[in-house]
Amino acid sequence: MKPQKIEISAKTIVFTVLFILSLGLLWQIRELIFSLFIAFIIAGALKPSVDFLERIKFPRVVASFIIYLLFIFIIYSVFALIIPPLLSEMVFLFKNLPKIIKSILPHSDIVFNFDFLTQNIPSITNQTLTFIKNLFSNAIFVTSTIFFGFYFLLEKNLEGKLLNNFFEEIEIKKIEIISNRAQKRMSAWFWGEIILMIVVGTMTYIGLNIIGMKYVLALAVLAGLLEVVPNLGPIASSIPAILIGLSYSPVVGLYCAVLYLVVQQLENNLIVPLVMKKAIGLHPIVTLIAMVIGGKIAGILGILLAVPSTIFMETILIESQKFSKK
Repeated sequence: MKPQKIEISAKTIVFTVLFILSLGLLWQIRELIFSLFIAFIIAGALKPSVDFLERIKFPRVVASFIIYLLFIFIIYSVFALIIPPLLSEMVFLFKNLPKIIKSILPHSDIVFNFDFLTQNIPSITNQTLTFIKNLFSNAIFVTSTIFFGFYFLLEKNLEGKLLNNFFEEIEIKKIEIISNRAQKRMSAWFWGEIILMIVVGTMTYIGLNIIGMKYVLALAVLAGLLEVVPNLGPIASSIPAILIGLSYSPVVGLYCAVLYLVVQQLENNLIVPLVMKKAIGLHPIVTLIAMVIGGKIAGILGILLAVPSTIFMETILIESQKFSKK
């Protein structure tokens, strides 16, 4: 039997090289892609409000400016009010966590290296603070994201204007339909997560205050933020609270466990179905896989953008299949 020859055409080689170079280029400009994507999500979330003002005879420029300025003011106010006390509580909590575990489990130092934790927790805390400072001090990234978001909000049919010279009108219409549906789904995810974080964080804050716990703000914010991780997030956020509760007494630790269990049951059976209304439609396993991949690619920012990125790609695939069947 004669050995088969595998022939690779010059066209295939050129395509492969161009594809690899394109991936390299995308990796080099990944911050720009992140900026555009975040702006796309923000614009989609604020678009219904701008459309409403436009329907009641506001010029779109004025409506976009009012809504966008209000959005930025609210975000700034929330950070200004919460971040300073939150950071002080988080630093204090991390530094005292080894002592809390030791008070509950006196012989746990055989299993856990508390010296390592004591030496490295301040370093981890400082790294977290540095990340937050760098994120907000990156003037180019923040400014470009704000500018892109406002421009996406201001312009109607932006896809058609940008792609008019490259595609036929029918193809542009398909791209606009896919873009609008993806933006609506990501908008539903955005506002759904914001509402879930606020509701869960508020319920946790009230419950922990009733119990009489320390570090209430830090634990409540942690519970709210970990809402982005389905199933595992609420469990992870309950562990520090239960440990701190057990350092008071077994009864307080039990109260904390019951509180987080009640909040999780209310979230799963009432809040999530009511808020999300199956707008996302992603399986928790898919979400976790997306977050792991996002974390490997872009760290914390990749984790935050993992779900909307998956929604965006899923919408493109679903809608493309619909068009191909027509």
